[in-house]
Amino acid sequence: MISQADQAKNHKPVRMIAIDIDGTLLPSKGTAISQRNRQALLQAKAAGIEVVIATGRRHAYAMPLLSPLGLTPETVLITSNGTVTRTLEGTHMDRHFLPLQVARELCGDLRQFGGTAVFTFDKLGKGELVIESLTRLNERIDPWIQANIAFIEEIDPIERAFDAGEPPVQGMVCGTVPEMYRAKQWLATSRHAGAIELNQTAYPVRDLSILDILPPGCSKGVALGKLAAERGIAREEVMAIGDNFNDVEMLKYAGQPVLMANAVPELLSMGRSRGWQVALSNDDDGVAATIEAVLDRTFDRAMAELR
Repeated sequence: MISQADQAKNHKPVRMIAIDIDGTLLPSKGTAISQRNRQALLQAKAAGIEVVIATGRRHAYAMPLLSPLGLTPETVLITSNGTVTRTLEGTHMDRHFLPLQVARELCGDLRQFGGTAVFTFDKLGKGELVIESLTRLNERIDPWIQANIAFIEEIDPIERAFDAGEPPVQGMVCGTVPEMYRAKQWLATSRHAGAIELNQTAYPVRDLSILDILPPGCSKGVALGKLAAERGIAREEVMAIGDNFNDVEMLKYAGQPVLMANAVPELLSMGRSRGWQVALSNDDDGVAATIEAVLDRTFDRAMAELR
């Protein structure tokens, strides 16, 4: 087996690092990013590496975690699994919407999966998240409900959320892992197949899975590729760090993909077969350890050039 040190020798200099939040930057328990991870992000920025946060969370749900880090306002945040790209200070760079008619039709189709549909609108405040039944969602993802209650509007039937003609950036349904595998398979062959992108996140230990329904062609990988191209950064110079299925396209895009040791087992197996680097777990500051290794290589190269 090739060691991470040997792999590092063959890597091009890293100019951009895209990092997931949940299960990657964030520890398994608690709601604060560690001091070591914070310091590593700031050191990467100081070294001239562009730090990009790429998350399934929307902007308002990510900011309480990111604000204490001290990142600059122009730091790029890819949210809702790639449908919206903006800076930390809120300046829009790119966004995509689910077709309005598709979103309306999905409401009825998704009821067969437990009535847990959520639609996300790219606006601030109450109504940013629209659900049909708080009770049904409370049974599945109560902590998420409590963290987002100020942004949730309950509309029954949920189809009425689209009466004003405003399209959402994302749909979502949740349930057990087997339930969401079935939902994904059903939607992939449904009448909507060509008009949506499906993005699944699984938490096997909790038997919880979230299935995101995105505008066609959207993913963290696509958003990251667009950003890198705008910056004139080659994919070989991009590192991506993640832990779940919604990170796969980002990891495939990056020339230097890194999986967390706590990643979903199926994803770990796939990553190892592709030769992806495996970092320490999120509870062992795997992001920081990976960035520190990148910065060590950068320093070594700089020293070699001076000799």
